Amino acid sequence: MPGTTPTQSASTGPAGSPSGSQSASQPSSQLTVLVVDPNPGMRANLQNMLAASGIHRIEFAVNAGGAVKALARKGYDIVLCEYSLGSSNDSSGGAGQDGQQLLEDLRHHKLIAPWTIFIMLTAEGARDRVLGAAELAPTDYILKPFTPQVLNERIGRALARRAALLPAWQQAAQGDARAAIATCIAAAKSAPRYAVDFARLRAELHLALGESAHAEAVYRQVLAARPLGWARLGLARTLLDRQRADDALALLTALVADNPRLMAAYDLLARCHAARGEHAQARKALEEAVAISPHMVRRLRRLGRAALDDGDMPAAEKAFRQVVTRSRHSTFRNPEDHVDLVRALVGKGDVAAAGAVVRDLERSLRGSPETTACRAIAGAMLHEAAGETAAAAAALRQAVDAVRGGGKLSGAMRVGLARACLAQQLDEEASALMLAALHGNAADDDDDDDRAALSARQAEDLFVQAGRPDLADGMHRQLRAQARILLGLADEKRNMGDVRGAVQTLLEALRLAPTDLQVTLALVGGILRQVMEMGWDDALAALAAEQLAQLRALDATHPRLQALEAELAAARRKYGIGV
Repeated sequence: MPGTTPTQSASTGPAGSPSGSQSASQPSSQLTVLVVDPNPGMRANLQNMLAASGIHRIEFAVNAGGAVKALARKGYDIVLCEYSLGSSNDSSGGAGQDGQQLLEDLRHHKLIAPWTIFIMLTAEGARDRVLGAAELAPTDYILKPFTPQVLNERIGRALARRAALLPAWQQAAQGDARAAIATCIAAAKSAPRYAVDFARLRAELHLALGESAHAEAVYRQVLAARPLGWARLGLARTLLDRQRADDALALLTALVADNPRLMAAYDLLARCHAARGEHAQARKALEEAVAISPHMVRRLRRLGRAALDDGDMPAAEKAFRQVVTRSRHSTFRNPEDHVDLVRALVGKGDVAAAGAVVRDLERSLRGSPETTACRAIAGAMLHEAAGETAAAAAALRQAVDAVRGGGKLSGAMRVGLARACLAQQLDEEASALMLAALHGNAADDDDDDDRAALSARQAEDLFVQAGRPDLADGMHRQLRAQARILLGLADEKRNMGDVRGAVQTLLEALRLAPTDLQVTLALVGGILRQVMEMGWDDALAALAAEQLAQLRALDATHPRLQALEAELAAARRKYGIGV
C-alpha cells in the first residue's frame, strides 16, 4: 500500500477523524462513503454492493467539482471514485476532470486526511492513464468489472491497515511527530504484517522533522530486507537533503533504469540535476516522465517553467497549453498558468495567439483579484510586444492595484511583476509588491521548491540586480524598523502571558529582518521559554538551534550565546531528546 505524507491531514473540519470505532472491527454501519461516478447505473450498483455489506451512510457526487464541494464540507471514511468522470467538453464545474486529476487536487490541497481510504475504480486500459492514477497513490485500485465480494474484500483490507496506522497518523496530525515515531516502532512489533508501512511512515516523519540522517537509516534498514522502489526513492531524497547530490544522482539513475515507470523518481532526478546546476538534464528528466505519464498537471507545469527558463518558447507553449487544458475543469484552476502561456507565445512572436489566451482567461476565470492581476500582467506583455509603453505601464499599475486589493500571486509571479514595474520605472509599485509579499500577502506556491515564498534577502537582491541598490537599502531600513515594532509587540504578548503568540510575532520579525541580532536573541529566548513551559516542539527547537549556530558563526564570544545554548541543552534533557 502507498505511504502518505504524515503532515498531510486536512484542517479540522473537512478531513475529520474516522467515524465510529477506530479498530479493525469497525461496524460497517458507522462507515461514511462518498461515491464519485457520473453514471447513475453504476452509482446504484455501488450503493447495492455497499448496502449488502451493511454500509448505508453513502453520499454521491457526479463529477470532480461535486466531490471537492462534498469533501470541503466534511470528511468521509471511504471515497470510491470512477477514473473516467466525464467529457472534457462538459461545461459543468469539474465535470471534465478525471479521477487522477481529482486525487491530485485532493492530496495537494489537503482535502482528504491520510486515513481516508481512496479507491479508484476503472475499466481504463490505456497504460499512461492507469499509470497516472497509480502514481498518485490511491489506497487501492480496482479494475472493472468486479464483484461485490471483491469490493468488500478490498474495503476490509484497507480498514484493517487503517486501524493499524491510525494512532500514528493522528499523533502526526496533532503535531506530535515524535510520539508518532514511537508508536510506529512499537506497532511494527505488535502488528508485523504492517511493519513495512510503519517503517515508511516513520521515515517520512523523520523527514518532516528535518532528520534526514534518521530517515536514511530507516530506508536502508528496509532496503536490506527488500529492494522496494519507494525505499530507494526515499533514500535518494535523504541524500539530496543532506547535500549529497552526487550519491543521490547515482541512486536515482539506477532506480529509473530498474523502475522506468516510477514517476516520482523522475521528479526527484530533475531536482537532483537542478541542485547540481544541470538544468538541461533536469528538464530532460521531466520530459521523459511526461512522455510516459502525460496527465500530471503539476509535472507539466514544472516542465513548462523549465522550458521558459531555458528560453525554449515552443516547448513552454506546448507544456502550458496542456496545463491550461487539463486544469480547465478543476476547482483549483490557477490563472498564473495563462500568464505563463502568454509569456511563451509572446516570446516566440505569436502575439495573436497570446491575445486569444488572454481572452480565454477573461471568459473562463473571472471575479477574483488574482484573475484581475493575471489578466493585467498578460495584457502588459501584449502592450509591450506592440510597443505600447504607456498602455503597458497602465496595465502593470492595474495588476499591482489588484494585488494590493487582496490578490495573492506566487513568489515567482510577484518577482516577474516587480521586474516589469522596474523596467517601466514604477519604483513605488515594485517596492510595495515586495513589502506585501514579505508580510504574507502571497499565494502558496503550487509545487516547486524554487518558487517558495520570498525572503527579505531575495527581495533586496531583486533591486540590486535591477541596478537599484537605493531601493534595496530603503527596503532594508523599512523591514528593520517594522521588525523592531514587532519586537515590542512580542514583549507585550509575553508580559500578558501569551507565550505562543509572542513566539509567532517573533517569527514574523525574523522573516522581515533575518540578520538582525536583536531579533535572533529575542526569538531564541522566546522559543526556549515556550518549550520549557508548554512542551517540546521539534520545529521550533530546530530553528532555535539554527539561529544559535548562526550567532556563533558571527560572534562566538557574544555574552548571551553560552547561556542560551545551555538553556537549549537543558530543554533537551528535560524531554529526553537526543539523550
